[in-house]
Amino acid sequence: MKKLFSLLALSCCLITVNAAVKIDRIEPTDWYVGMKDASLQLMVYGQGVREASVTTDYPGVKLDSLVRLDSPNYLLVYLNIADAKAGQMTLNFKQGRSSKKVMYQLKNRDKAGYERVGFTNKDVLYLIVPDRFANGNPSNDCIKGMQDMLCDRTSPSLRHGGDLEGIRQHLDYFNDLGITALWLTPVMENDRPADEGKYSTYHGYATTNYYRVDPRFGTNADYRKMVDEAHAKGLKVVMDMIFNHCGDFHPWNKDVPSKDWFNNPNYGLQTSYKLTPVLDPYASKVDVDETTKGWFVSSMPDLNQKNPHVLKYLTQNSKWWIETIGIDGIRMDTYPYADRQSMADWAGAIDKEYPNLNVVGETWVTEPGYTAAWQKDSKVSKINSNLKTVMDFAFFEALSMAKNEETDDWWNGFNRAYNDFVYDYLYPNPKNVMAFLENHDTDRYLGNGMDTDVLKQAYALLLTVNRIPQLYYGTEVLMNGTKANNDGYVRQDFPGGFPGDAHNCFTAEGRSADQNAIFTWISSLLHWRQGNAVVSEGTMTQFIPYKGIYVVARQHNGHTVMIILNGKRANNELQISRYAEFLAGHATAKDIITGNTIDLTKNIQLAPKATLIIEF
Repeated sequence: MKKLFSLLALSCCLITVNAAVKIDRIEPTDWYVGMKDASLQLMVYGQGVREASVTTDYPGVKLDSLVRLDSPNYLLVYLNIADAKAGQMTLNFKQGRSSKKVMYQLKNRDKAGYERVGFTNKDVLYLIVPDRFANGNPSNDCIKGMQDMLCDRTSPSLRHGGDLEGIRQHLDYFNDLGITALWLTPVMENDRPADEGKYSTYHGYATTNYYRVDPRFGTNADYRKMVDEAHAKGLKVVMDMIFNHCGDFHPWNKDVPSKDWFNNPNYGLQTSYKLTPVLDPYASKVDVDETTKGWFVSSMPDLNQKNPHVLKYLTQNSKWWIETIGIDGIRMDTYPYADRQSMADWAGAIDKEYPNLNVVGETWVTEPGYTAAWQKDSKVSKINSNLKTVMDFAFFEALSMAKNEETDDWWNGFNRAYNDFVYDYLYPNPKNVMAFLENHDTDRYLGNGMDTDVLKQAYALLLTVNRIPQLYYGTEVLMNGTKANNDGYVRQDFPGGFPGDAHNCFTAEGRSADQNAIFTWISSLLHWRQGNAVVSEGTMTQFIPYKGIYVVARQHNGHTVMIILNGKRANNELQISRYAEFLAGHATAKDIITGNTIDLTKNIQLAPKATLIIEF
């Protein structure tokens, strides 16, 4: 019997030694020479590949190390390519008597890292949910072999068929509107079945392949084509990334690379969704762990960014999309949920390679003191986040409350906006704070109504203050809705973007009179803003709301813009004498929307909830 066991053991050993080297994929799929960071991590996946040896004789490439993870099916190959030139590199894998040669492409970069210029406060970002914007290629609505074959526009939580081609076909619409940058919710592959046949990941936040556009949106080539054409029309493109978590159908979750690849594997901890413990000086360990190590939901495993191999993979992935597609910036989802120091290292690496690119992080706490601590070079944080831009959820909350209130002499109405800007001294760079009224995770600003007076006031403020403004698709044609039922009701299809739509809001002829009126008003303001140094470079002065009227002034090189908002639903009067520090010496101004002349020698009469933007 002992002899039999020995023979069996020997047989298994010989099978292992003689087994053919199997490689299913290598990530990144290709790479670029000339990076400041010459280290390249290759994640090799294939049955039993962990024990393989690797060599290459490609000029300028050195093998630094091999990392054999817990799973027998992963091997990390670390190369130094500092002296390498572009070309086909041969990687030689050997395992026992078996060997395999794999060709790997090293490419030249389109441009140096410093030449890539991201979005700034001169831009206006327009947020799109690709599945809900326009269907330019109905043939990719359902892709054979993918786990979700459902496409049903009558269901708010299933896929509707919007894609990258649909966005590309409407680039002229964005120029007509006057925005300058597109932010698309994630376009990376989400190959998982719809839960209960009712809830799909059309939104894109459950990644299953970090190097592939979801086929229902198109191909990587389609993405590059759309971005190239956007650039040709003067539009920038911002890519949404999610490094806090991946999708539960990602290969990593089926064959976990190492025991510390995820935090709390097998959905061992649910996040609390409370972000304050990350900065709380008195926070308990359990509170911090629930925030940063808990899964966002059961279908989104929490990645462990403290694992240096995970962080290297994610950092390379960001660079790869920048180089391969030519994106102009990154919006990082659920920023404080991930490990704080690791994400600071990620942002620092991106900043080092692309010093003029911009990254904005989602920091959903409505206190300026919290948000400011996440901005690069913060005065109130011990850890430098290296994150250039943060999202102003305090502004969002202030305007969301103000629209339903009368502006009084103390706290309500536009006093809330005033009190948000009061704390700009906390930010190292207020110009790199992104303000918004709504997004894909909130109620639409119009709610279930059509109050264009309050919408104009909010847009007037959003597009003139010292911020990077972000709009949400469709509000310019009065799209509304709330999350009362589910998120799908604030992510409805853009009218005219889909075959069979009764109305085409991409054209003036297809819009109603009310839709054309608000579109024209917003478009006029957006085009006026483009290239306007008073808005992008000017100083900002705000006046405490007085008798219900909120006034903000911008000045630059002798030019002045004043935003005057009547926060009351009654006629009102602006007392000119109170604003003499800006108006003195000026008898008239121009209304930037109508072109009318405004007399500055007498008090200005304002209709209920009136919006007036003047320049002189």
